[in-house]
Amino acid sequence: MFEVEPVEAKRRQGRPAAVDKTFRAFDPHQVLLLPPSLDDWLPEDHLARFVADLVDEVLDLSPILAAYTEKRGHPPYDPRLMVRLLIYGYTTGVRSSRAIERKCADDVAFRFLAADQAPDFRSIARFRRRHLNALADLFTQSLHLATKLGMVKMGRVALDGTKLKANASKHKAMSYGRLIDKEERIEAEIAELEAEATALLTDAEATDAAEDQAFGPDGKDTDLPAELDRREKRLARLQAARAQIEAEAAEKARRHAENKERRRQQRKGTADEQAVTDAGEKVAAKARPKPKGQANFTDPDSRITKNSDGAYIQAYNAQAVVDEQHQIITASDALNYTTMLEQSAANTGTHPKQALADAGYCSETNLEAAWDRQLACGTDTFMATGRLAHDEQVPPAPRGRIPKDATLKERMARKLRTKPGRAAYSRRKAIVEPVFGQIMACQNGRQLLLPGEDGARGEWRLLAACHNLRKIFRHAETVGIAALAG
Repeated sequence: MFEVEPVEAKRRQGRPAAVDKTFRAFDPHQVLLLPPSLDDWLPEDHLARFVADLVDEVLDLSPILAAYTEKRGHPPYDPRLMVRLLIYGYTTGVRSSRAIERKCADDVAFRFLAADQAPDFRSIARFRRRHLNALADLFTQSLHLATKLGMVKMGRVALDGTKLKANASKHKAMSYGRLIDKEERIEAEIAELEAEATALLTDAEATDAAEDQAFGPDGKDTDLPAELDRREKRLARLQAARAQIEAEAAEKARRHAENKERRRQQRKGTADEQAVTDAGEKVAAKARPKPKGQANFTDPDSRITKNSDGAYIQAYNAQAVVDEQHQIITASDALNYTTMLEQSAANTGTHPKQALADAGYCSETNLEAAWDRQLACGTDTFMATGRLAHDEQVPPAPRGRIPKDATLKERMARKLRTKPGRAAYSRRKAIVEPVFGQIMACQNGRQLLLPGEDGARGEWRLLAACHNLRKIFRHAETVGIAALAG
């Protein structure tokens, strides 16, 4: 209606300062005149710089590089880039391939390691899956680096295990007893469907009318075969799970019978391996699984176990040998007492002077192996023969000579009650428990991402390698990366 002069739009101003204060220049829309340098993004003592130098100058990546033999095809990402991301991710608790992809865009350290590239999660996941064995072998390299720095003394080591949640739901497991019932029901359903299909197919009179009535005017006679196929595939999965449980029960019975026969022969001073094999085969043929023995359809190699909180989880049992000096892992796998100590000695070139193990390792076989190891290698083992209640103290050793007819378990229990035994065994938790705590908390290692026993073993070894590298990083701050490369 009326002409007015245009008014320039006012910019919204922030709350004025209480005093006439001059602030530093801040312009979010400022364009950079020169490209930024990635080297200026991180402080000199940052873990990402250590990982970059480690991968570029120290670690041997030839097993990974040897896998690239095909010249054709689209150029893949540099293996050094991918190893950088995986080591740093597994060290800082960023293990998911999708999470690593996001970090390459959002996190300065990841962008520094990737040289401002952004591999997608599929490329990261494929690289990890393809080179899992080579990545797991970085554990041995990390141990050699720690040994070179004098961080591994092998004076006293501790053995222990921890439960790692599998990449599978416990609700996808089924017990042996329920498997049999389910098989019988599905077999009956398949028989009914086959009878129904046979009746329809053999009904020669009024075929068209029968089909229209059964399937509708526009229906097809493939509905029943598809249903049969679905049931038969389900039955095959149940039968495979049942066979797995039966095979495991037979193998467990075979090992127990063979060990029993070997001990019998040792007492008599004889050695007959054929008799050992025959004893194992005889017992294995009669072995039957317990009704509550379970198999998981998502990850058949995992097992339902009770964790420290008393809850049942689908998990793997991961074990480690830890050196007392700097809490370096010297062996990491899912093996038993003997093979774990053998692996530790092979990795370090030295047998430990003392080995501490909790009651989970206490068995007649392990006690005999501990006695033989002391005679052969000088390793003095302190193995708990039973679990103590909370705040319960180990009773003092009885006075007098050890009875001649005392069993190995009784001798070990008496040994732990001595003053040196109590002092040595009291160090077990302080050596190994913090390592598991650091892997769970700092590296987000409570749950495995890769299914299957091979995937679980490879990922656990990679977690152990990154734990050692974190310890080396703290120690190398004083000696420099050159000490590792030399």
